[in-house]
Amino acid sequence: MLDATPKKIVDRTALRVNPCKTCQPVGAMYCALGVHQCMPHSHGSQGCCSYHRTVLSRHFKEPAIATTSSFTEGACVFGGGSNLKKAVKNIFETYDPYIIAVHTTCLSETIGDDLKSYIDEIDIPAGKLVIHTNTPSYIGSHITGFGNMMCGFINYLSKKSNTVSDKIGIFPGFVNPGDMRELKRLATSMEAKYIMFPDTSDVMDAPNKGTYQMYPKGGTTVAEIKELGSVRKVLGLGTIVSKPAAEKLKVKCGVDFDLVPYPIGIRATDTYLMKLSHLYKTEIPAAIADERGRVLDGMIDAQQYFAGKKVAVYGDPDTVLGIAAFCLELGMIPYYMITGTPSDAFEKEGAALFEGYDVKPGVIKANADLFYMQQLIKNDPVELLIGNTHGKLIAKAEDIPIVRAGFPVMDRYFGAEQPIVGYRGAMRLAEMILNALLDRKDRDADDTDLELVL
Repeated sequence: MLDATPKKIVDRTALRVNPCKTCQPVGAMYCALGVHQCMPHSHGSQGCCSYHRTVLSRHFKEPAIATTSSFTEGACVFGGGSNLKKAVKNIFETYDPYIIAVHTTCLSETIGDDLKSYIDEIDIPAGKLVIHTNTPSYIGSHITGFGNMMCGFINYLSKKSNTVSDKIGIFPGFVNPGDMRELKRLATSMEAKYIMFPDTSDVMDAPNKGTYQMYPKGGTTVAEIKELGSVRKVLGLGTIVSKPAAEKLKVKCGVDFDLVPYPIGIRATDTYLMKLSHLYKTEIPAAIADERGRVLDGMIDAQQYFAGKKVAVYGDPDTVLGIAAFCLELGMIPYYMITGTPSDAFEKEGAALFEGYDVKPGVIKANADLFYMQQLIKNDPVELLIGNTHGKLIAKAEDIPIVRAGFPVMDRYFGAEQPIVGYRGAMRLAEMILNALLDRKDRDADDTDLELVL
């Protein structure tokens, strides 16, 4: 049994070094971009909005549209009500969105702006909408902000109905547009009728057709968000990120929900498909079963390279849990599991993953930073890192190969368009892991090894 008890690690409570998260408004902005013809609006300083747009644009390699209340010293003292009212008027006149989704920043939260009162006082054009949510950056992370923005849309728009539709709601969580597209493909193959909320496919990976479209064709429509109040059930992917919105919809509209892990790997994808199969009484299509078989065949073919390898997985909580589960399926050991998002559930669910495997859980820690992870690695090294771009300096310093997955990945391309969920995503993720391990093996091979290969 492996024992990954940390040694000589300084416990820091008031300092973060290389944080494993970013702030709430980034998640709120990304969620709003997944609503059709929606303009995300940052109620705070222009610098905050610029930073949040930059993070999203560098990851998705797409323009992340957003507007700002552009606070100055006056707004800091007297409040940002006047700024918001002017901004909303200008946004509708200049950019003509159907809906504006307002989120807050540290500054507006600290001075105590009452956004609901401000919005009630605005003369909103006929047929247009303004909604808001509170996203103080000094609490939680971008995952918290994503969930809060979902709750904001539900709070303003979703309507309870006496008639239950045959549709389900699918909350995909904070995943790439390529993942959302794959989740929809699998749901369609199961003959499911669904509303995916939010949906950034064809928004943050919109095709280039030669002319710029501020509002691409993708995104969940306002009508669909209203209809969420009458769906038969919500399937929340990501037990941590999707829980607040699922609970909000149940309280407001009485819609029941199931929370399941991100469909990363074999078992979690099986769970997703079986949930859909149970809801719609459909069989798993032969083509999907064949995809599963091909992934298993590849895992068996390369098992000698995966078996027993120690891995550090870091990033967003549900992504880390999903990748760690897949590592266990491959025969690898997720020795360190680190997220910057505060979450008691993360540590409990992380420990539960190891049930059924003859492996003692290593270090599973929420609300941590990457410097902490590097300290762990210095005391007891691993053979692979899996996570976002911010781990690359650790990989270089400790001479460990890295697989880039999750958010944000700023120094690689085409990642947001390709899935890591579903059986196709499992194949891609397994290939990335295997190639990283084999590249390291080839690099470390001496002349004798090369002669044997030749």
